[in-house]
Amino acid sequence: MARVSAGQLPGWYFHARTLCSGCLSRPLLVGRLPSRSGPLRALHVPPAGAVAASQRPLAPFRKQFKEEAKHAKKQAKGKSKADSQTVDGWELTVGIEIHAQLNTARKLFSPATTSFNDEPNSHVSLFDLSMPGSQPLMQKEVLLPAIRAALALNCDVQRLSRFDRKHYFWWDQPSGYQITQYYEPFARNGHITLFARDGISPEDGESVTIGIKQLQLEQDTAKTLAQTDTMHWLDFNRVGMPLMEIITLPEIRHPRTAAVFVRKIQLLLHAVDSCVSGMEAGGLRADVNVSVRRTDEASERLGTRTEIKNLSTIKAVEDAIIAERDRQIQELEAGRAIAGETRGWTLGSKQTRRLRGKEGEVDYRYMPDPDISPLVIGDDLVKHLKTSLPVLPDAELDRLISEFGLAPKDALSLITLDNGSRIQYFYKVLDGLHEMIRLDATSSSASASADFSSYATLAGNWIIHELGRLTTSKAGPLASGELVFSTDGECDQVPVSELSKLLYYLYRKQITGKVAKELLLAIYLGDLDGDVLGAIESNDLWFEEIPPEEYASLAEQAMEGEEKVLQTFVDSKPFPQGKLMYLVGKMMRLGPTERIDPSTAESVMRARVERLRTS
Repeated sequence: MARVSAGQLPGWYFHARTLCSGCLSRPLLVGRLPSRSGPLRALHVPPAGAVAASQRPLAPFRKQFKEEAKHAKKQAKGKSKADSQTVDGWELTVGIEIHAQLNTARKLFSPATTSFNDEPNSHVSLFDLSMPGSQPLMQKEVLLPAIRAALALNCDVQRLSRFDRKHYFWWDQPSGYQITQYYEPFARNGHITLFARDGISPEDGESVTIGIKQLQLEQDTAKTLAQTDTMHWLDFNRVGMPLMEIITLPEIRHPRTAAVFVRKIQLLLHAVDSCVSGMEAGGLRADVNVSVRRTDEASERLGTRTEIKNLSTIKAVEDAIIAERDRQIQELEAGRAIAGETRGWTLGSKQTRRLRGKEGEVDYRYMPDPDISPLVIGDDLVKHLKTSLPVLPDAELDRLISEFGLAPKDALSLITLDNGSRIQYFYKVLDGLHEMIRLDATSSSASASADFSSYATLAGNWIIHELGRLTTSKAGPLASGELVFSTDGECDQVPVSELSKLLYYLYRKQITGKVAKELLLAIYLGDLDGDVLGAIESNDLWFEEIPPEEYASLAEQAMEGEEKVLQTFVDSKPFPQGKLMYLVGKMMRLGPTERIDPSTAESVMRARVERLRTS
């Protein structure tokens, strides 16, 4: 074959043109070739119309790729995750394995201290490094957070459990095996119920219960620190850290429900103080097993499953399941088989990637660990821990919704934000607000007007939404960074005492909402002169509301010339809230600045238009 110059190559790469010389310029053998059997036979006979198609000019490869990408983007555009929960004609099955680092001071089988950000290899015992002659020593305090987690997940704690060796060879496992509980775990047969307020897929209805097969104790591996392409360092501080693996039954049918399940597990483990940290800090990792089958094959066994390893965010759980489900469906519809394998996921990706073939029980060569005695857990310990469990998230949500009057979405946000620290902050602010309202109740009428649910809702709204806006675009370049809440519910940037006072004056309608937001920003930026009360008095920010008769007069003025709008209140069966707020806005513009309460203006205008509807 003749040598080709570099200048000719782009014509082939980017424009699909064959070169002017060499074997690529020769026609394909579409005629007859000699056969050892004697007669000549045809190797390829193009179908009708194929010759005409082959004579069409080929589009450049780069242009083809660009058009395909554009088409794929167009197909995905406007498709929400709500539309991705099901695929017509197919059934999804998901099982999840969650690895959570237990909140303990010692490692699982050595007295070395658990650490996260300390100097590498500064907390390592001889057993952690598998030094010859070293023996495992079970640290009993590991059982306390593990049993609390098992009880929170409605599991049966086993009186007798054992440890096994799971063999695999990798540089982060110095012994060549991991100590785990494969055959006889310490807890079995649990379940979690997910509700619509948790955010499950609408297809699951009001609630769905996910079974938990077992909880098992096991060791963590060393931490790999990549240095160059050919060099890695190992930090053995993490090796031997106590992990708890939570294994579900394959009962999850929708990607969003799987993500909600992982989030609720994280919430439960934090509530009972079992887990060190959440997914965002690396204290909890999820592996998901995904399989699909046609809906008309539901009576048959499940499809071949693949496992997606080490998902590190709640969003990644849902996105990875959707991508892997769609990949498997595409393979099966093309007539190809699904290989049982382990796959990976990169944040922001659109598809999973193959890592290796799927290992099975035989590959790991499980065997009982001969160096560790059976683990016996007394009934008295389980009973004591069960009676001392804190309030679990579902019970707290019920209370926030029924007693405090919060919307389900706001109640869930309070519990989940800042690893539970935001809800403690809420309780402290509410206590301060409640105490000021109680002391201010100098008459029975004032006391009756202090509706607990009304100011609890006010506090919840400000702690979730108004505090959240401080760290976005509202404060601009002056923002002092993310709000930091301590575990006992304190915040240095917006102290509990200052926010309680601010909400008190707002609740009593002694300042406007606009003034309250400006004061909150000043507190956050550290620009407040003295305390909230001093800032209001020194700047004369008190709200001087107009009298009731002026509200009535403004309502009449706002309704003048709005016959078409007013007619909609008469003709429309559902109440036209948008039209009402249009008239309220007109009232606000007609009246004196900063002297009109929007809620009072809305009440006055609503009474006016209701008379039109009933007349």
